[in-house]
Amino acid sequence: MKRHTSQASSDDANVPQMAPPIATNDDLIAILTQYQNAEFLAVDTEFLRERTYYPQLCLIQISNGVDAVAIDPLAPNLDLNPLWDLMRNQNITKVFHAGNQDMEIFLHLMGSLPEPIYDTQIAAMVCGLGDQVGYDKLVKAMLNHDIDKTSRFTDWSKRPLSNRQIVYALDDVIYLAKLYPLMRSKLEAENRSHWLDEEYAKSNDPATYVTAPDTAWQKLKVRNMRPAPLLRLMHLAAWREREAQSRDLPRNRVIRDETLIDLAGSNPKDRNDFANIRHFPGGKNGKLVAPISKILDMVAAIPSSSLPEVEKRRPAKRPAAAVIELLRVLLKHVTDKHDIAPRLIASADELELLASDNEAPIRALNGWRREIFGDLALRLKQGEIALAVKKGRIILIENNG
Repeated sequence: MKRHTSQASSDDANVPQMAPPIATNDDLIAILTQYQNAEFLAVDTEFLRERTYYPQLCLIQISNGVDAVAIDPLAPNLDLNPLWDLMRNQNITKVFHAGNQDMEIFLHLMGSLPEPIYDTQIAAMVCGLGDQVGYDKLVKAMLNHDIDKTSRFTDWSKRPLSNRQIVYALDDVIYLAKLYPLMRSKLEAENRSHWLDEEYAKSNDPATYVTAPDTAWQKLKVRNMRPAPLLRLMHLAAWREREAQSRDLPRNRVIRDETLIDLAGSNPKDRNDFANIRHFPGGKNGKLVAPISKILDMVAAIPSSSLPEVEKRRPAKRPAAAVIELLRVLLKHVTDKHDIAPRLIASADELELLASDNEAPIRALNGWRREIFGDLALRLKQGEIALAVKKGRIILIENNG
């Protein structure tokens, strides 16, 4: 595969010298014209987001399986609209690996998502390669190639980029372009492509990549919070989300998670109360005292009839707990047999629902999941089949009595 090369390496004798990333409109148009008729494009990005709410795009890599190039989005006056048009081209499949953050970047900059897409990490779940497999492990497993990781943790915003950085970046799409036809052919041969429809439905939904302020509280790890503090937390988290988005700051740079939770629980009434909140920015004289006090006062005026209902999760009864364990063993048996990741069929919560309800509204009781697992699970619960061990392996046996 061609790598957009130039002269011999000055960084490392064993590393090919790469041409610098595309930085002019003429060069960008020229390469995109070559890619207009591609069947697919492997796509990857390098970005930073330690100091910002939105990821800051620093480099874009694309490959059509023959050629691989890097594009510099930080180049002055570079118009990326022709690239966005290519990302929207319905005739070209855009191939990513673990593409959620890449998709978030494109959605933010393009105003829409690339489509159609293919994600090799998602595909790996039905190729016997596990759940959330890393790119380097996938390349090693399928192509027997070791990815150079030396530039993984680097500042991609600094210019000029070193030759080694460019080589590392292009490797991400060069081998991705080799993985795609192999994985697609494997899934098509085994008639498994449709097993991933739900995963791709999530990937193609813009809501996957956008946190609505009203749902921001769900990202906070809270348990057993009473209705009144929970309502305060919901409003505080929504305020913080709007602040983070408008100021393009990480959430914890606005105010920490644990501080929000403390504020919701303690409900400070005056500046002295704020002084007792751990890590509250600026203490009792901080500039956030006024806006947060306003939010708390507003929440206090909400009638108790509007308090959120807190779902009380009851521990499973002993028989149900035993059934859950049996279902877990069955799920492991089925996923090992079919070389797929267990979470693609059922989560722990879904197994718990299935243990107590034969008509639970879960994925495992629908479509292909029911065919390979759901029906077996119901038969196991009804005593029609049993789990046994033979020569160190789990097997299913029919109960004829």
